[in-house]
Amino acid sequence: MPHARTLALAIVCAIFMMVLPVVAADQQVTLALGGKFCEFYGGDVQTALMKVTGVKAVDLNSKKGHAVVTVDNTKAKPTQLTDAVNAVKGDGWHCKAEVVK
Repeated sequence: MPHARTLALAIVCAIFMMVLPVVAADQQVTLALGGKFCEFYGGDVQTALMKVTGVKAVDLNSKKGHAVVTVDNTKAKPTQLTDAVNAVKGDGWHCKAEVVK
């Protein structure tokens, strides 16, 4: 019986060690959004952010004027997120973003 407990504990620890790096890599980055008429182009902002490697989710609804972006922080850096938003523009309008600390 002691061997069964040791084996069970070893299996649980192995599973935990495999899952831990995946969970630890997720981070939320909050971006303050601005720019001329940017508030009307949320879909474009979301599309641009989702194209950044490592972005898992984009929430434009929980904080007015902000994007809360869930990223794998080993793949996506905050500057990549702001660059993606800053590239969203059209005739007479543009978006810009700053990381909220």
